[in-house]
Amino acid sequence: MRFRPCIDIHDGKVKQIVGGSLNDEKGAKENFVAEYDAAHFAYIYKENNLSGGHVIILNKIGTDEYMASKEQAFLALSAFRDGMSVGGGITEENATEFIEAGAYAVIVTSYVFNNGRVDMDRLERLSKKTGREHLILDLSCRKKDGRYFIVTDRWQKFTDTELSVSVMHELEQYACEFLIHAVDAEGKQSGIEQDVFGILSEYRQDKDSVPVTYAGGVHNLSDIDIINRLGAGKVDVTIGSALDLFGGNLSLREVLSHI
Repeated sequence: MRFRPCIDIHDGKVKQIVGGSLNDEKGAKENFVAEYDAAHFAYIYKENNLSGGHVIILNKIGTDEYMASKEQAFLALSAFRDGMSVGGGITEENATEFIEAGAYAVIVTSYVFNNGRVDMDRLERLSKKTGREHLILDLSCRKKDGRYFIVTDRWQKFTDTELSVSVMHELEQYACEFLIHAVDAEGKQSGIEQDVFGILSEYRQDKDSVPVTYAGGVHNLSDIDIINRLGAGKVDVTIGSALDLFGGNLSLREVLSHI
């Protein structure tokens, strides 16, 4: 298991939010707003040799707020070149721009899950353009009718695709990793979504599976132990609101020493 650092950006500022509260018109419930820019956190990760993390732009593409957040994302990518991936508004047209800015990979959901379902033509073109080794699929999900469905548009819209081991196997040929936020737990520090994690753990038991990072709800070292035990050390983890860098109670140092 690896610790995968994160930098979430909203309205041009590094923030931690309650994931399920994000609304393009009303904003989001904020847990933390940083006084430093995104490069500050990227330098911390670089100094600690924490490659493989992600930068997420939480604004809608085409808005002034998106452009401000994109500028911050570029600062982080420049500060830790080839050390972090980036997601938020990524399309076939702009993916290369983010890679050239320093991202080791781009993270995509909404462009691929078009109109509620997987658009295989888009996925194949994007994977071919970036190279499979530079594409991460974000399969973040929310619960509906007792099942977990992949969500798009900054976690606001449900797709028709249920998160499952079989779906992950179908998509793995196009991507080098999967990133999954358990959105209903994101930013709440209420413990992990064990049902979501169970799907990821089952997938990772296959020797041909690609790396998977889980996000959502981690709030203490016991949660990390649960992730390590249930995932047999094969599912990576990211921590946002609970981390001291973002106003939480878990210090980065103790997390790294524990993992």
